[in-house]
Amino acid sequence: MSTPSTGDRRNRDLVPIRRALVSVYDKTGLPELAAALAGAGVEIVSTGSTAKLIAQAGHPVTEVSQLTGFPESLDGRVKTLHPVIHAGLLADLRLEAHERQLAELGIAPFELVVSNLYPFEQTVASGAGEDAVIEQIDIGGPSMVRGAAKNHANVAIVTSPAQYAEIIEALAAGGTTLAQRTALAVAAFRHTAAYDIAVASWLGDVVSPDDEGSGFPGWVGGAWERSAVLRYGENSHQRAALYVMPGGSGIAQATQLGGKEMSYNNYVDADAALRAAYDHERPAVAIIKHANPCGIAVGETIAAAHAAAHACDPVSAYGGVIAANRPITREAAESIAPIFTEGVVGPGFEPGALEVLQAKKNLRLLELPAGFAHPVTEQRQVSGGLLLQSADQQFAPASSWTLAAGAPADEQALADLEFAWRACRAVKSNAILLARDGASVGVGMGQVNRVDSCRLAVERAGDRARGSVAASDAFFPFADGAQILIDAGVRAIVQPGGSIRDDEVIAAAQAAGVTMYLTGERHFFH
Repeated sequence: MSTPSTGDRRNRDLVPIRRALVSVYDKTGLPELAAALAGAGVEIVSTGSTAKLIAQAGHPVTEVSQLTGFPESLDGRVKTLHPVIHAGLLADLRLEAHERQLAELGIAPFELVVSNLYPFEQTVASGAGEDAVIEQIDIGGPSMVRGAAKNHANVAIVTSPAQYAEIIEALAAGGTTLAQRTALAVAAFRHTAAYDIAVASWLGDVVSPDDEGSGFPGWVGGAWERSAVLRYGENSHQRAALYVMPGGSGIAQATQLGGKEMSYNNYVDADAALRAAYDHERPAVAIIKHANPCGIAVGETIAAAHAAAHACDPVSAYGGVIAANRPITREAAESIAPIFTEGVVGPGFEPGALEVLQAKKNLRLLELPAGFAHPVTEQRQVSGGLLLQSADQQFAPASSWTLAAGAPADEQALADLEFAWRACRAVKSNAILLARDGASVGVGMGQVNRVDSCRLAVERAGDRARGSVAASDAFFPFADGAQILIDAGVRAIVQPGGSIRDDEVIAAAQAAGVTMYLTGERHFFH
């Protein structure tokens, strides 16, 4: 650790801007900022295309190479990496010794640095090749940003065009305050930290994605930015906030088009609803309460799917969150509006639908970002660590199932079995879902044994259980659970198989003339 020089003689608060180093990739707002700097008599030092744009706008600018006596080289890889630049960034002018050394070296300090970095993440997202991506790993930019941010007692560091207005105001006010410079430094370090995480994550995936053949990287990093402070958490005595991942595309990035402020529980339920609705290829609606489905259905339209999903359990659907995998139509909105609902989420809302739903002032309406899809990996925090897994997006098609008992299902029953097999993934384990005509009619969820889940599903289905089909997210450890479904009149069952008592379970179905398929995969959801 370095020891500060002696002669600490000043506590700088207001720092006038006399000299600025400007080197940006994103030129948004640059002409306006350059005009304000030049108008205030600030000496502008710049590089490459940034300097050219400032000069073309008619403002005096000094090229970095004029200061360093060294030309930009190696295709622009080396521009600002020079003591003449970095001494001007890092000199702590509160210290007499630093000021004296600058004078001896003939170096003038900077009071402002404006730098934003190469578009690394955008280049990766574009599908560019490895060499092209590597060229977007910025070196000089982060060095300038970090140097200025470290020295925020003396230098203001600007990393986003959104901060230009603040600097223009500071020019008129006679300089930047310590509080401003500190806040800018915090933003700068967060900016470079997120940038480094993106580079390290990508390069790790390319060069060493997996040290032991596990399919998982040896290092995982992440950066999240606080988007909102919520009223409270799961309960009113808990504090909560929403954080978003840069470049993310999910419920955290949804646009709210109406209704009350989102709560912690609203976000949890909305995410669960999306998980359920987007498991289906046909128009689908899921109604979620306490992260479990009250009903899931597919249909020819979103309106039809909603009506069928709601019919599964109208009592539990009261105060639920609805998600659709297609835009909400006016017809769907008219189906939803009479029912007390906490929120509606979808990839879009037709104008007529908004007219209907926005009339309900408390109803939260969330429009997903374009291109929303299930994430390919899932994370869950545990005490002292993080669990990471590939997302459960695999559904064995009926063509791959094994007929274990009874006659082959007819076309309608097989379609319902496939729907039920997809839908049960969204149900907390142990999960049993009864379905008919592309809609759930009874759901048993979250029980600590499968027998109770079967009883619950049958109870909720009532008379609708007879003639329905059933899906179980995991095997039946004993025949008793399957027997409850059989006794209720279920005509076909799909389940993973794999129990040491599979023969007993299959024999129960065979004896009752009930069709049973084995998928060879399970869908636990804890």
